[in-house]
Amino acid sequence: QVQLVESGGGSVQAGASLRLSCQASGYTFGSSWMGWFRQAPGKEREGVATIATGSGVTLYADSVKGRFTISQDSAKNTLYLQMNSLDPEDTAMYYCAAQRDARVPGVLAHRSYRYWGQGTQVTVSS
Repeated sequence: QVQLVESGGGSVQAGASLRLSCQASGYTFGSSWMGWFRQAPGKEREGVATIATGSGVTLYADSVKGRFTISQDSAKNTLYLQMNSLDPEDTAMYYCAAQRDARVPGVLAHRSYRYWGQGTQVTVSS
């Protein structure tokens, strides 16, 4: 059974940095894509960053390019999201996801991922 547990969220001022972690169990790194998604109140869940855990290829939403970095440590079964220059617009619940269904279009499409964590809240104040 795949379990994903996020941590590292918090409340910060604009311009600060946070690093999110996603501890995975029951999941084989290298088998598919993993990603970070976020959902703000009243908004649809959106893809932030994804990584092909086998090749290391990454993809980012335009809104976070140059500020966020997704990475993995397969030895620790952990996915990371380094977030720099945080903005109030980044305020959301952040979720880790794994196992992309290639039949669903869009690597950043949340509907294409099978396994989800419970989320960690990120709040950025101005």
